[in-house]
Amino acid sequence: MMSDMHSLLIAAILGVVEGLTEFLPVSSTGHMIIVGHLLGFEGETAKTFEVVIQLGSILAVVVMFWRRLFGLIGIHFGRPPQQEGTGKGRLTLIHILLGMIPAVVLGLLLHDTIKSLFNPINVMYALVVGGFLLIAAELLKPKEPRAPGLDDMTYRQAFMIGCFQCLALWPGFSRSGATISGGMLVGVSRYAASEFSFLLAVPMMMGATALDLYKSWHFLSVADIPMFAVGFVTAFLVALVAIKTFLQLIKRISFIPFAIYRFVVAAAVYVVFF
Repeated sequence: MMSDMHSLLIAAILGVVEGLTEFLPVSSTGHMIIVGHLLGFEGETAKTFEVVIQLGSILAVVVMFWRRLFGLIGIHFGRPPQQEGTGKGRLTLIHILLGMIPAVVLGLLLHDTIKSLFNPINVMYALVVGGFLLIAAELLKPKEPRAPGLDDMTYRQAFMIGCFQCLALWPGFSRSGATISGGMLVGVSRYAASEFSFLLAVPMMMGATALDLYKSWHFLSVADIPMFAVGFVTAFLVALVAIKTFLQLIKRISFIPFAIYRFVVAAAVYVVFF
């Protein structure tokens, strides 16, 4: 049984890892598996903990994009958000729904199968394949994106990004990596694809988290509340900084460094587990 201080320290460390990696195209799952193993924090309680602290990361997106999110359902505070792009269109709730449908349908059909894939070797392969997808997106993307801004996206592009999101059902692939790469390949700019990925994360992750909590709530106990609270708050605060920094960073660099980093993490998974 871990001491209180030890468990809180583990919660803080994992909260930092979750907040840093959840929305970067580097696979939060891969990092959580490695760090959890090194810290000796594994098992059903650990899995439930990871689900709970994801809510902290989701809250960070809501805080960062709250005007845009409320605008999607027709609620505006003050002025409507400024259009991003050519001004010929407007991102709507339909875009988000189209981006959700493929992964939601496939995820519900294959939920138990997907859970069985949560092991180091599958995560390692997903890290590598996802890294090559990032490289392909940078090399094959149109020279001039057809959707330079978020509001220029078409329904077709949103649906195609949703199809790419299905790749993220493979543990370790990275939801943001799949959606951003897919967006770039269908003609959405790197920045706009990243923003859409963040917005799409809110309903997708909330739904997945709610389903996981429903299935694993019996592993929770009152004694775990302080640990879960520390992890949640840490993940929220770190994710706020990570999202803001990431959006500034991708204005200056490509995703190639992230792809290389994924290969390094895959190698680390191999060293740690094999």
